[in-house]
Amino acid sequence: MLKKLLIASVCAVVLVSAGTALWLWQGLKTLEMPVVLDEPVLFNVPSGTAFSQVARDLEQAGLVSDSLWLRLYGRIYPAQARIQAGEYEFTGGMTARDMVAAMVAGDTKMWSVQFIEGWTFRDMRAALANTERLKQVTADWTDAEIMAAVGAEGEHPEGRFFPDTYLFTSTESDLDLLKRAFNTMSSVLAEEWEGRAKGLPYDSPYEALIMASIVERETGAPHEREQVAGVFVRRLQKGMRLQTDPTVIYGMGDKYQGRIGSKDLRTHTPYNTYRIDGLPPTPIALPGREAIHATLHPDDGEALYFVARGDGTHKFSRTLAEHQKAVREYQLNRRKDYRSSPAPTSGNGDS
Repeated sequence: MLKKLLIASVCAVVLVSAGTALWLWQGLKTLEMPVVLDEPVLFNVPSGTAFSQVARDLEQAGLVSDSLWLRLYGRIYPAQARIQAGEYEFTGGMTARDMVAAMVAGDTKMWSVQFIEGWTFRDMRAALANTERLKQVTADWTDAEIMAAVGAEGEHPEGRFFPDTYLFTSTESDLDLLKRAFNTMSSVLAEEWEGRAKGLPYDSPYEALIMASIVERETGAPHEREQVAGVFVRRLQKGMRLQTDPTVIYGMGDKYQGRIGSKDLRTHTPYNTYRIDGLPPTPIALPGREAIHATLHPDDGEALYFVARGDGTHKFSRTLAEHQKAVREYQLNRRKDYRSSPAPTSGNGDS
């Protein structure tokens, strides 16, 4: 009798254990079921949030059916409970285990903001201010405060930030992107300066940056950058004024309303290269790598002048007489579909 009772007890324990194991196996299998979503869902994990709380939040968001199984999963596999803070994007077809793996890897949702070649620093700040999901730290700061924060106290901000598309997470701020863009420009400029051509009329990388910003604003036709840079280099070497409209426009500031007249060309500003010798005091825009490279590797032609044809390209001339003829042809009798640049974000000046 005792033996039968013992056998029965053992069988009961085995059955209970088997039942528990089956229950646990079936529960954990639910973590491998794809979630059905009509559109991606953003899920935020604040810093310091416990895995058990994340599991409950996932259940509340309808991303898992029962947080119990996810909490048990975290206990059985503690390495899978070491999730990282951030904002994650979950899409239809993902399983709970996929979501956990993304959070363990820190595969947070990335957003982007683009800084365009030829933009001014004001344009750049406006883009940052209008970028969603980006923490706004510098909105009320002066330009001087921003330059101090990026490690360039007392320096002018124009042209010092590299135009590019920057990815960021919801934990980053506008200052983080400014620092990244500033450091990128410093690296690109140093690299291009190191490989520059010989005999250029620049005493420093900063002077090359100023010229690159003018080249950037003067043409949107990539194949002309070296030619434009070559014209400006030769003018500097001969002691001629640059006489480039984008610098005049920059010096006008808010007074510029889409056109410049003879009075504007006569008005003295630190940036009016019709009135000043040499380079303006600072860059006038954000130059891209191609403009910087062209500035440091100008063509070796003989042209000293150029004028917009009206199709986005320029007519280059060696003598003043040739240039005046080109002006009469392309400027005084402008075509109906006249445009100075093939890209709206590029420069629109004529020299």
